[in-house]
Formats: sequence, C-alpha cells, structure tokens
Amino acid sequence: MPERTRGLITAVCGALALSWIPWSIDPGSGWISAAVQSAVFVALAVSGVVWPGGKVVAVRCAQRFVVNPAVRILMSVGLNPLGLVILETTGRVSGRRRRTPVGSGFRDGTLWVIAEHGMRANYVRNMIVEPHVRVRVRRGWRQVWIDGVGTVLPDDDPIAGQRQIVGRNPLRAFNALNVRLLGAELLTIRIDPIDSQMSQGRTKPSVSQGRTKPSAIIQSRATTAGS
Repeated sequence: MPERTRGLITAVCGALALSWIPWSIDPGSGWISAAVQSAVFVALAVSGVVWPGGKVVAVRCAQRFVVNPAVRILMSVGLNPLGLVILETTGRVSGRRRRTPVGSGFRDGTLWVIAEHGMRANYVRNMIVEPHVRVRVRRGWRQVWIDGVGTVLPDDDPIAGQRQIVGRNPLRAFNALNVRLLGAELLTIRIDPIDSQMSQGRTKPSVSQGRTKPSAIIQSRATTAGS
C-alpha cells in the first residue's frame, strides 16, 4: 500500500476516533453529531481521490474566508491554538505580500512545511517565482519574523517528513491530521533561514539556490507518475 494511502487512512481513523470518543464517554449526549462528523471526514477523504480539483476549491474557499482570517486574528494577539506559523510570500502577479498560516516544524535548523494542496496552493506558486520568504515564528514569549529561502521538493515523501515534523507534539499531530484530511496533493517545502546561516558564518543562500523552476517540477511529477 502506498505511503500516502496509509497516511490518509491513518488520518481518517484518527478523526473518526475523535468524533466518537465524547459519545463513548457519555452515550446520553447523542450519536447524531458524531455520525455527521464521521460522514464529513469520510467524504473529505473520498473526494481527494475521486475529485481532487473540486476538493481543493471547496477547502480553499473555507480557509480563505473563514479559517485563515480567524487564525491570523488569534495569532496577532499571541494565541496560537495549533502551533502554526505565518508564511509570507510575494504575489507572483501582484507583487504584494501574501500571508498564509501553515503548519511547520524545525529540523536541523531548517523549517519544513507540508503544503496540503501541493502545486495548486498559491503560496507554493508564489515561492517558485520568488523564493525569498518571511516566516513569523515564536521565540520564547515573542513572535518574530525571520527571512528565508524556500525550496519546493516534489520528490520528497511528505508523509514521512510530516512524521518527523510532528514528533511528540500533540498540536502538530492534530494539524497533521487536518492536513491529510483536507489536502489533495501533499508537497514538501523546505525553508532555509537566512539569519541562522549568516550567524554560523555560512554564505547567504542566493535566489538561484532556492529557486526551483516550474518546468522542472512538472517534469519531475510526470516522471514520478509514469514510474
């Protein structure tokens, strides 16, 4: 069984367990809510296989107009319920700053992000055109912006990378479950912080080092799909 299929099945089982645990503790609370939630989770998983394009449009609308604005407001006042970071990219057409809440994790001084919609995500397309990004992360009690260079890794295994990002952090585990359920085409993103590299005496990464040409990504995906 492919790794991504196992990851999706694991996410669905976890979501179903979270739906039915309250009812199992207190059967008097009723089962209808748990049944509705279960149906939604199964529909999300199936739609990602049957009609990924439609799933992306539906999820993107919900995130753009409901989820992301609420998350940005919470993070602006210091609340971060899911351990997210704000990723700032430059619009590939408008040239304006675009900020998106994403789940991430540091590993060996590098920030890793799993894009749930892959190449369909606008921030991923922005990053390909302009790899220089900023990320708002927590350092101690403060929220700080760090500069970095983003690289798209189409050949990386996003499920394996996600497990390493999550570790034993329950907030990241919950976010990973959401990414697998809501996502249609997971993709690994690596962000190399510029300030950490400079502090260690290494050369500042150039645009050419961080840039991955769209044609190369498309060719890589075509090769993978045909293998």
